[in-house]
Amino acid sequence: MIENRDIICFGLQPWDLDIAFTLKYTAIEMSKKNRVLFLNPPLHRSELIKQPNHPRIKDRKAVMTGKKPDLYQYNDNLWVFTPKSVNESINWIPFSWLHDQLNYMNDRRFAKEIKRAIKNLDFKDYILFDDNSMLVGFHLKELLKPQLSVYLLRDAVTLVSYHARHGKRLEPELIRKMDLMVANSNFFAEYGKKFNKHSYLVGQGCDLELYNDKDDTIEIPEELKAIEQRPIIGYVGALTTIRLDIDRLVQLAEQKPNWTLVLVGPEDENFKASRLHQLDNVIFLGRKDPSTLPGYIKGFDVAINPQVVNPITDVNYPLKIDEYLALGKPTVASKTTFMDYFKDYTYLADTHQEFIDKIEQALQEDSPQLHSQRIDFASSHTWENFVAKIYNHIEEVEQEKMNEA
Repeated sequence: MIENRDIICFGLQPWDLDIAFTLKYTAIEMSKKNRVLFLNPPLHRSELIKQPNHPRIKDRKAVMTGKKPDLYQYNDNLWVFTPKSVNESINWIPFSWLHDQLNYMNDRRFAKEIKRAIKNLDFKDYILFDDNSMLVGFHLKELLKPQLSVYLLRDAVTLVSYHARHGKRLEPELIRKMDLMVANSNFFAEYGKKFNKHSYLVGQGCDLELYNDKDDTIEIPEELKAIEQRPIIGYVGALTTIRLDIDRLVQLAEQKPNWTLVLVGPEDENFKASRLHQLDNVIFLGRKDPSTLPGYIKGFDVAINPQVVNPITDVNYPLKIDEYLALGKPTVASKTTFMDYFKDYTYLADTHQEFIDKIEQALQEDSPQLHSQRIDFASSHTWENFVAKIYNHIEEVEQEKMNEA
């Protein structure tokens, strides 16, 4: 068990992102027995130019001008640091050699800022933990010289167009130079082993305290209680067409007009323009505070994850499945390579029609016994267990380095 250590965490998402995410939960869990510094990624120049009035951009500008502090203490052992530096927007550059030189310049400015926070907090012999960020922070191992460096690979980010341009090339190099890599799926762990022998499967965590309803204390929101037409088939999460199949949802709503389809989460432009908004039995409830999401899931009769199957979704760990199962909900999802991990506790479908049929089956078969089995399965996927596995591999690698010294 790693205790009384200093750990620096950074990744793709900022602390104030309005949805829950892996690195935030990981940092909070790590801070229970260690001091943790969470790094907000630097702003890109293009963000300052294109989105000057976005609340997050305005907040960062306030930090850069000294109107707000750059270091915020979340709890006794966890600090959030916002760098005053700005990264030049270089991803568009087609020449690898030029991009990499400029990326080093960006990281050097970022590292200079981080060193201010390290000095302020008197961090010593720290562990550097990188959550899936293969562009920003690529050079931090050399620039910060941590005692140990860890790369978490948990998402097929390099298949997204922005990161594909240079990330697909740089990620293997990053995995190779880090002291170890951890992954949330066998697919990613095996991929990592091609470049680093210290690549391990650690699974995924879930905030089960938030979804613990053993005492029946989680409240179903009034707007969900007010829906008279049952059953309620529900989804919670970002509504984005890079991951979700709109046609699957349209066919579901049209074929089952006596069911109510409830979608909870922010929409991308394709969802906003979709036929779903014209169907009477489809209800969009919008973005919600993460703390209220268990109540919405509790109000569903069946929870769904209607993913479009593509290279991104096929191998990613769908965290929301754990959240659904933690509340015991019958769950229907698109069949992907990774969903095979959940096959004994969910209903998986290939086609649109099979998806509808599986919902019918889930409604018919649901029982208190199945409810309990789902909860027990999800309960093994806590953030505590997730971080404990990472700690175990850190200790193994540190011991090996000591033996080699």
